[in-house]
Amino acid sequence: MRQISRRLFLKNGMVAATAVVAAPYVIPSSALGKDGSVPPSERITMGAIGLGGQGIHNLRNFLTCDDLRILAVCDVDTNHRVGAKNTVDSAYGNKDCSAYNDFRDILTRKDVDTVMIATPDHWHAVTSIEAAKAGKDIYCEKPISLTIAEGRAVADTMKRFGTVYQSGTQRRSNGCFRFAVDIAHSSMLGRLRTLHCYYHNGPTCPPQKLEPIPKGFDYDMWLGPAPFVPYTRRRCHGSFRWIYDYSGGQLTDLGAHFNDLAQWAHGSQYTGPTEYEGWARFPKDGLFNTPVRFEVVATYPDGVKMVLHDESEPGRGPRGNKFVGTEGWVSVDDTGKITASSKAIMRKVNFAQKGYAFMTDHHRNFLDCVKTRARTIAPAEVAHRSTTTCHVANICLRLGRKVRWNPQTERFVDNPEADRMLARTMRGPWHL
Repeated sequence: MRQISRRLFLKNGMVAATAVVAAPYVIPSSALGKDGSVPPSERITMGAIGLGGQGIHNLRNFLTCDDLRILAVCDVDTNHRVGAKNTVDSAYGNKDCSAYNDFRDILTRKDVDTVMIATPDHWHAVTSIEAAKAGKDIYCEKPISLTIAEGRAVADTMKRFGTVYQSGTQRRSNGCFRFAVDIAHSSMLGRLRTLHCYYHNGPTCPPQKLEPIPKGFDYDMWLGPAPFVPYTRRRCHGSFRWIYDYSGGQLTDLGAHFNDLAQWAHGSQYTGPTEYEGWARFPKDGLFNTPVRFEVVATYPDGVKMVLHDESEPGRGPRGNKFVGTEGWVSVDDTGKITASSKAIMRKVNFAQKGYAFMTDHHRNFLDCVKTRARTIAPAEVAHRSTTTCHVANICLRLGRKVRWNPQTERFVDNPEADRMLARTMRGPWHL
């Protein structure tokens, strides 16, 4: 059971106190919320951890929420950290935002209710688990983990502490993608047969020269639980996604979105496919080592196949999903374009894509659930199961052969070599 926060205790205590003590001064209407603003006692507070590209985007969206106050930011890159503090201070018209290099300094603050985590992927599990232990609710960017074992630890920890957890799989809050899922759940497609997930090809990078660590960048902390290797610029920040020590390439970067939607469409949010086979072309040399080209077919026990494509079909368009059944199909992509096999399906469309505004809706869902203690639209267990499909696909490609997976035991079937890839050794002092 979660403890009552000091702010909530004080809020309730103030109500009782005003019954017996008259205030000797005038309270501004803004403090009471009478001018339409949210009184401080009802605001959620947040610390933001990881302020690179997606992190600063999340920060700016959260700053638009009147019932949220961002008290602190944290990043191991001084430029990111200072820039984020300036963004917060400018929004609030003061200099109050604290800035830290170590995320643990935010977790020790009793006045922080929630954290937004947008670190590189290899930090997601450790930071989330430590935040839950510190009593914080969590909005964490996808994927939920670097490994299957990490994802299981995150999901179990959130359940143990009653943490409100939202995965940054924002397309769940996109009306266009939810429309495709709803159509898949209806009878309009007949029996589902194939769930297509369209990504992009993975990039390559030639061998890089070692470089001096830039001033103001805590590279050792950036590496954290990952193995130590000498610094080179293209290893860090956005490029980490294409290196196995920190991420899983397109299969986890985009797969965390589109596999998740396919799982939802199939009604398999708490389980997954049991057989995986495919092919991949990896970089021959250089810094990046995740697949450049690939295709994976993951089969569910009922015979439905989830197909993970490295690029769109000729003429199809941007990344997205296509759900195919015995009686028809529906397709949606990141531009908001919806197509379908029949006019009857298209007549169900009654909304339009509005850029990436759905990300704000995803953030709003998290804050609402923090208040009500309800389950978010992308809770930890669901995010873990979707991310597991990405990790198993990567293991299949790295082994170069078909694998069978047991979603109940979360182990491979008769495959000790694959089982050894369920977890990775963490560099001390970090551990789950």
